[in-house]
Amino acid sequence: MPPFTDTDPHAFRRKTVLTILLPFLYVTILIFRWLPIRVVRQFARFSGKQFYRFAENSRERALANLKMIYGDKTTEKERVDFAKAVFIEVIMSFFDYIAYSNITNPDKYFSFIEVIGEAHLKQAYERRKGVICLIPHVSSWEFAAITPPMLGYETSAASKSMKLDALEHLMVKMRGKRGMKNITREGSYAKLVDVLKKGECLILMIDQDTKVKSAFVDFMGRQAYTPLGASRLALDTEAAIVPMTMTRKEDGNYRFLIYPELPIIRTGNMAVDLLENTQIQTKKLEEIILEYSSQWVWMHRRWKTTPEKLMAYNEAKKEVKDTKDVKGVNDTK
Repeated sequence: MPPFTDTDPHAFRRKTVLTILLPFLYVTILIFRWLPIRVVRQFARFSGKQFYRFAENSRERALANLKMIYGDKTTEKERVDFAKAVFIEVIMSFFDYIAYSNITNPDKYFSFIEVIGEAHLKQAYERRKGVICLIPHVSSWEFAAITPPMLGYETSAASKSMKLDALEHLMVKMRGKRGMKNITREGSYAKLVDVLKKGECLILMIDQDTKVKSAFVDFMGRQAYTPLGASRLALDTEAAIVPMTMTRKEDGNYRFLIYPELPIIRTGNMAVDLLENTQIQTKKLEEIILEYSSQWVWMHRRWKTTPEKLMAYNEAKKEVKDTKDVKGVNDTK
């Protein structure tokens, strides 16, 4: 594992706990579907506060990120209150998702989700070149991902395989019931291209630091290691890139915002084009996140990969390769 990605010494324990808790999740889904949504959300607020209280690493990470970005513009108390709101939103959006997981009727679905700006998606979709739906991890990104297919657009999503097969099966099933086709991230580029060449929608999220092919671009005034996939797909397929996000309204329900498609830079220099387009996409996501900042996942290690760590990793990898090459040569003598 690269030194610039966080190792998890408790991975086995976490997987064991998830396995034990999975039956309780199924029971919780049934209970939440039956309870009034106001009761589910009251419980979510309580659970979010406990999440903030006991998830020490996530709490400290969120507070550190908020301090790094907002600095002297906020007091410590303001950042604490802000972080608590973030934790509550993460839990509430997940609880909402499972409470509404049996709703497949569009009329019922859009009774609690308001859509603004569908014309932007419709215009891009009708060109039949494919649409990359660029979604940040704001509020309920799960609702955001299934809203295009609920609107009637053929849609697939690229997602990382989960550590627990049974949990992944459950989430994929929930998405599939609302018309979304799931593509695992590993080795999937040809499948993603195929989706776009069919003229369909493809859900992508690039606002996190992951192991996929990435580059450093400016995000909130700091260099952030950002996936290049959306840019490469757009350049290879001529697909449109349309940003969109799910946000929480004051009444507790949701508003799905679809923005105008982003310009795509094509100079003929692939390296330059990948970087420039990724910066354009990241800047738009930054605008969305800052507008709805109490709904973004500030506990994520967004700036964990630095140019220095990446350089050190590449040098270490080269040394290992050179050592293996030398050993191989010696073995043939």
